[in-house]
Amino acid sequence: MTTYNQLAGLRVNYVSSDPTLNTGNEGQVWYNSTSGTLKSLVQIKAWSSGGNMNTARWSLSGAGSQTAGLGFGGYTTTTLANTEEYSGYTWAAGGNLTTARYLFAGAGTQTAGLGFGGSLNPGSSNATEEYNGSTWGPGGNLGTARYGISGCGLQTAGLAFSGYGGSGYTGATEEYDGSTWTAGGSLSTARYLVAGAGIQTAGLAAGGANGPGSGGNKTNTEEYDGSAWTAGGNLNTARRALTGAGIQTLALAFGGDTSPVITGATELYDGSSWTNTVSLNTARQTIGGAGSATAGLGFGGLTTVAVANTEEFNSTIFSPATGAWASGGNLTTARYGLAGTGTQTAGLAFGGTTPTTAATEEYDGTSWGPGGNMGTARRLMGSAGTQTSALAFGGLNVVDATVNVTEEYDGSTWSPGGNLNTTRFNLAGCGTQTAGLGFGGNSPAQVATEEYDGSAWTTGGNLATARKGLSGAGIQTAGLAFGGQSPVGYFTATEKYDGTSWTSTGSLNTARQYMAGCGTQTAALGAGGDASPGTTAATELFDGTAWTSAPPLGSARYSAGGAGTQTVGLAFGGGLPASAATEEFSGPQTTATASTLTTS
Repeated sequence: MTTYNQLAGLRVNYVSSDPTLNTGNEGQVWYNSTSGTLKSLVQIKAWSSGGNMNTARWSLSGAGSQTAGLGFGGYTTTTLANTEEYSGYTWAAGGNLTTARYLFAGAGTQTAGLGFGGSLNPGSSNATEEYNGSTWGPGGNLGTARYGISGCGLQTAGLAFSGYGGSGYTGATEEYDGSTWTAGGSLSTARYLVAGAGIQTAGLAAGGANGPGSGGNKTNTEEYDGSAWTAGGNLNTARRALTGAGIQTLALAFGGDTSPVITGATELYDGSSWTNTVSLNTARQTIGGAGSATAGLGFGGLTTVAVANTEEFNSTIFSPATGAWASGGNLTTARYGLAGTGTQTAGLAFGGTTPTTAATEEYDGTSWGPGGNMGTARRLMGSAGTQTSALAFGGLNVVDATVNVTEEYDGSTWSPGGNLNTTRFNLAGCGTQTAGLGFGGNSPAQVATEEYDGSAWTTGGNLATARKGLSGAGIQTAGLAFGGQSPVGYFTATEKYDGTSWTSTGSLNTARQYMAGCGTQTAALGAGGDASPGTTAATELFDGTAWTSAPPLGSARYSAGGAGTQTVGLAFGGGLPASAATEEFSGPQTTATASTLTTS
């Protein structure tokens, strides 16, 4: 039999614990003798949709992070002063720029932003403005007025470079100390519409143009050390009007104009060379950018028209076998706050909002079809059971009143069951229709646990941690509660139920509420959720002791329904905004024992 050694020219490492996960050992295969598992390391990179900007625009500027972004200025049919702040899933209005402009540069954070240079249509600007989280105020003027300028750094340590001014294309570089710009070393290649990343003492400039058409586009990359620029590795795609994010040794460049084609091409820089990675879903130029090379943000831009689209780039390193998500058939009714149960090939979705609904849908592994409506339209309820024997309990009704109503589903019709003893919503559930478990919830945050016997609820042991928006998995005598929120914040806390009492166990890696959950007490899945300050796509797997990271959902969302098992899971619906998307998880399959593994 051909061995891994013969195929790869390497031996499988035999170790007692997993190695530190980083890109340096991507592709490595090892055997963990403690867990008896054969593992490998891969990196997943993907763009996913975020919330649309309120104002579609191009040639805008950006700053901040993926979950606390800032977009300002730009152009539609007129020059704009609008500022918007991104929370990780929605944009909200911020204070307007003092001077409306476009094709200018940004730096800093959402609460300490910097905007400088740009086009006033007509004329170039040397103005600098500083943002404090609510309003813009004047800063020191640039020495060289220009548009198509790029920048990076912080509000008190900014870097400005390249652009087009009265004397044509420029490589002029200036450094900002929070009040004054001073001259730095010039770029070797004068140009404009360059991608910028990094900090004042370790900046990066990539691409751009110094002439019309494709012949003017550049692949040149230059690195700044605080005083001078030196050549770095060339981009794979020559282009102008692209955007950058990250630092000098780990940067992202995306979008742009290859003349005449607008591109969504995305490249990653490791400090010496660029490699192509997954492209933007919407190809565009002069897009706003923020964040890092592993958690990037792109927003607005120009296709043939100004767009409001936001996309989030995530690069996740994980140790499988940890599975993968794939798209399934969409729900008929987009909604969040819904409940789910069943399996990947026989799933059930019911309730949710918006608006609050009684609608039930059944999944056959490919598509959703209608089921019988619940008697009480509601959202944020608990659930248990299967597609043909389900349980729905608690929740909020159409007038936002909390209910204790329980309903039982037989595969076609919902009928009344015994009421919960503690009226609540935002609770979790698990188990079966005749042996169900409901726990947590609000208002206020609850520790209460109840057990259902097919007709009535009785009191069980209290959770150790009162919380709402938590998730559940398992059965009545072996339940699992994880995540959630209370007035003190979001939780990583996980607890196990033995049919009598709850005990604490391994914590989630990402504190959050409103996850899609499924599986058992010793093999659970938690995906998505509200991680504050934004919605997440993060997926984690529980082995009965600890949570490990797995590939993220294709789209970040919270309050989605979950069904199935850790190895054959289902996530559907969610928000914000309300989604109809369904994703199917194929979980870890590769295990081995010491007696069957060849290591030489």
